Amino acid sequence: MLVFDQVDYHYQREHPVLHQLSFEIHQGEFISIIGGNGSGKSTLAKLMNGLLQPREGQVKLEHLNTLNPDDLGKIRELVGLVFQNPDDQFITTSVLDEVVFGLENLRVPRNEMTHRVKKALQAVHMEDYAKAMPHQLSGGQKQRVAIAAVVAMEPPIMIFDEATSMLDPQGRRDILDVMHTLHQQGLTIIHITHHMEEILSADRVLLLSKGKIAFDGPPSSLFSSVFMTEHQLTLPFAVRLHQALGLNAPLCADWKETIISLWPMS
Repeated sequence: MLVFDQVDYHYQREHPVLHQLSFEIHQGEFISIIGGNGSGKSTLAKLMNGLLQPREGQVKLEHLNTLNPDDLGKIRELVGLVFQNPDDQFITTSVLDEVVFGLENLRVPRNEMTHRVKKALQAVHMEDYAKAMPHQLSGGQKQRVAIAAVVAMEPPIMIFDEATSMLDPQGRRDILDVMHTLHQQGLTIIHITHHMEEILSADRVLLLSKGKIAFDGPPSSLFSSVFMTEHQLTLPFAVRLHQALGLNAPLCADWKETIISLWPMS
């Protein structure tokens, strides 16, 4: 669905951020992307969305290419991006107008627009705040409005660029619940995070290090690999508890659903 083919990116030529990056993301996957500060996570998100174009190589979405100016508009319709700070996305003075704005740019018919706005606000449990001013909302509420604005445009791929990093534990749980609900509805989810607990239920994890992919696989394989030590990563609380209890059963979806509810999220 989304293909990176030998992608290089640098802000200064002598300091590459990403180098010879090649991987594919398939329809319906839930992917978590982790890595230290400066590893290129946010740059990667912007390359996926076409906000940045590779210096070398190609980023392709089906038959579209971010290097083709004629394709960029369509790519940004297909790949929704939710930023770390929701205030960076707000440009109107009410929750309703914020969700409507993108649909007006897409020239969605009025009847369909009304349906999409209602559905998007319900998806993030913000239908009672339609007339509220975004700056009056809590951090978690702001982030949900930012998500609703993207959801309303109905992209098949959604990128969350550290969308939980500025939230308290309950706010993080709420946003993760929204992500998983959208995934269950068929969306491809790309979740960039520095919280190891948040990658537990991903289908696949990409670990960025020094501009390259150091690991690509299921989280259970990452937790049992030397990459944890080599990259100074901390095992999630749920995994440490699993090990401390001496449970030898392989990690599975049922285990994750049971144990995730116990994590401290702090």
